[in-house]
Amino acid sequence: MAHKGRKRFPHDDPERREWQDPEAVLAEIGLGPGHVFVDVGCGEGFFSVPASRVVGENGRVYALDINTEAVDRLRKFAEEHGLDNIVARAGAAERRVMCDGCADFVFLGIDLHDFSDPAAVLRNAVSMLKPGGRLVDLDWKKEETPIGPPLEIRFDQEKAVGLIEGAGLRVESVRDHGPWHYLITATPV
Repeated sequence: MAHKGRKRFPHDDPERREWQDPEAVLAEIGLGPGHVFVDVGCGEGFFSVPASRVVGENGRVYALDINTEAVDRLRKFAEEHGLDNIVARAGAAERRVMCDGCADFVFLGIDLHDFSDPAAVLRNAVSMLKPGGRLVDLDWKKEETPIGPPLEIRFDQEKAVGLIEGAGLRVESVRDHGPWHYLITATPV
């Protein structure tokens, strides 16, 4: 649903919005005012920017991505639009922890399969979660879809659950999320 005449912001991908609504995903997981949200593999902020608006001035969004240019575009957009609650950093999620025990949510938005060491990313996620915090893994089903990454690099739900549990998390739910994705939520043991 591309919008003619509308300036495309770095975080706003009209083609992706045709098959994924970030605001609806954030509402579904229970993100609210004052929460701390860590977006691991944030890219240009497809989830970080709407999360910033949801958590408001009393909340915080930590955005991490290995792509320095994407993080720079997100940082510039946040500065230009007064989104002072976004802290965007470039770095490898396997080696970078954005905060210790501060996060209400650590979010992996269709990218767990992309990391060179997903187990290390999940261990870092655990260290960022506060007691009662929640890890959310939204990812591609391991089946043919008209768009998305190659089938051979995708994780099926069982593999993702195994990795998440192996990092010291208790899986709360595993469910389909639309025709192409699944959504896993987990909490620290």
